[in-house]
Amino acid sequence: MSKIKMTTPLVEMDGDEMTRILWQMIKDELLSPFVELNTEYYDLGLEHRNETDDQVTVDAAEATKKYGVAVKCATITPNAARMTEYHLKEMWKSPNGTIRAMLDGTVFRAPIVVKGIEPCVKNWKKPITLARHAYGDVYKNTEMVIPGPGKVELVYTAADGTQQRELVHEFKGAGIAQGMHNLNSSIESFARSCFNYALDTQQDLWFATKDTISKKYDHTFKDIFAEIYENEYKEKFEAANITYFYTLIDDAVARVMKAEGGFIWACKNYDGDVMSDMVSSAFGSLAMMTSVLVSPQGYYEYEAAHGTVQRHYYKHLKGEETSTNSVATIFAWSGALRKRGEMDGNKELMDFADSLEAATIETIEGGKMTKDLALITSIENPTVLNSRDFILAIRKKLEEKLA
Repeated sequence: MSKIKMTTPLVEMDGDEMTRILWQMIKDELLSPFVELNTEYYDLGLEHRNETDDQVTVDAAEATKKYGVAVKCATITPNAARMTEYHLKEMWKSPNGTIRAMLDGTVFRAPIVVKGIEPCVKNWKKPITLARHAYGDVYKNTEMVIPGPGKVELVYTAADGTQQRELVHEFKGAGIAQGMHNLNSSIESFARSCFNYALDTQQDLWFATKDTISKKYDHTFKDIFAEIYENEYKEKFEAANITYFYTLIDDAVARVMKAEGGFIWACKNYDGDVMSDMVSSAFGSLAMMTSVLVSPQGYYEYEAAHGTVQRHYYKHLKGEETSTNSVATIFAWSGALRKRGEMDGNKELMDFADSLEAATIETIEGGKMTKDLALITSIENPTVLNSRDFILAIRKKLEEKLA
């Protein structure tokens, strides 16, 4: 069988620890034998980020703008312990945060649904995709401990020196205060990314905030979404026979629990942080969660939703056997290859991505899986495979499909 050719490169961002080991296995066993991989490679492993003063992360984001599609391995965001372990010059920022900011992107996370790994919510039949705004709010807050009586105000000083003031609270004793912000331009990018992704995946889009309480802050989100939808996307949504609607966050939570899935739920930063963990946990496993960063300009960066699986990596270094779930990382590759094929009109590449995903799902549904899934599956007497043997079992299924 001749290998499938790629006409345009995609950006490949290597990562850290156990996911880096799996990354190479996936390339060796599931990709390179079948596809003539054409990638522009960037090593985002912590050692190399340290050597380049994190310039490699910036370069990878710029390359994503150039080629339009990237696939990323999980990476370490260092803390004090990692500073010592990896002898770092400084505590480098999250690569995901850097890339997200440079691409002005929104993160879409969705569970990989497999028979035998049933969601805790019995009526969830289809994936629920979480779209999380990735700028501002409590994540860029300014906090203050109030020691005693006094008043706290919000003060805006315009470029010409004029001021506006709003009283936050007249304190009678000790307390705490917090200021947070967002940008209209960022909210606009968030809205367009959500509308574009809904059209791209042919799914309904929900958006929810608490505008009844937050009559200026959250209401601005609501108004920007409504204006962009009416002016730019309403006709496209109607033509695609999909819907957009806004509701309060508490109403959205109640609706989600009773829905069967198959839609995108757009959330502000904190809501998206919490709800994506809730959805992924309820569907079974964070290791079965896809993540794609989508920019309003149409750049796509695919990765797994989980981290570097540090505990398994330390076992691997000791020569001990691991049973690490590689499904989300496989789906990061399949998602990127499918999008590359779609952009290039390369149907062969798109079909391969479909076959790879189907082979992965059928392997699990056939009772062969990693230990984390064996602990939660309803399939009787599953075969627990180690990290490599699970990938080899998928390769066998993939070869059958491609034959």
